[in-house]
Amino acid sequence: MLKRLGLLCAGLLFVSIAAAEPAATPAAATNWEAGKHYFMIDPPQPTATGDKVEVLEIFSYACPHCAHFQPYAEQLKASLPAYASFGYMPAIFNAQWEPYARAFYTAQSLGALDQTHQALFDALHRDHLPLQTIDDLAGFYAQHGTDKAKFLATSGSFEIESKLSRAMQIVKSDGIDGTPSVVVNGKYRVTGASAGGYPQLIEVVDWLVKKEHDAAAKPAKSAAQAKEKK
Repeated sequence: MLKRLGLLCAGLLFVSIAAAEPAATPAAATNWEAGKHYFMIDPPQPTATGDKVEVLEIFSYACPHCAHFQPYAEQLKASLPAYASFGYMPAIFNAQWEPYARAFYTAQSLGALDQTHQALFDALHRDHLPLQTIDDLAGFYAQHGTDKAKFLATSGSFEIESKLSRAMQIVKSDGIDGTPSVVVNGKYRVTGASAGGYPQLIEVVDWLVKKEHDAAAKPAKSAAQAKEKK
């Protein structure tokens, strides 16, 4: 009797736990909603990737959330089809973030970005190194094979100033109010919060990329069919 009662209680406990913790059901692609999971950019902004669908992460090295997102950014980059292109754009929300944006474009100009991108996140958020000024950052890049004097000279060049100005304009036009944010083809803005988490952000972005590709392919297909009929 006691054994049967114990089994009954265990069964009731299992049922109550199952009811309290419903199984996760990931949203289907058709369930991604504008204004909820992603946001429209109005008006859409021009891209710099030609015929490829542009995927742009708006970030800052100073942002701890961006450091946490970086492995997901790599996963997103790897998930993109050949007709899409992934890139980074630094945001400047305050004066303290400006040196990091300047350092990003300088490293990009000098061909040092690929080998230092993750390293700078690690230096700031794992090792907590005091890298706050452009001179501090020039010293960091010097440790990774970049000439410090050349880095400093490039960081103040017209090229870098132009890129910083363009980035600030795009961040404003795209309505970016936090990092990390991902912009798809200058038309859609997605965040981890809107998508429901970083893994879901990757799913939403992949879906939007395909949506943009399919939309671009339809006019070309229609034009080809019309030509065949002639």
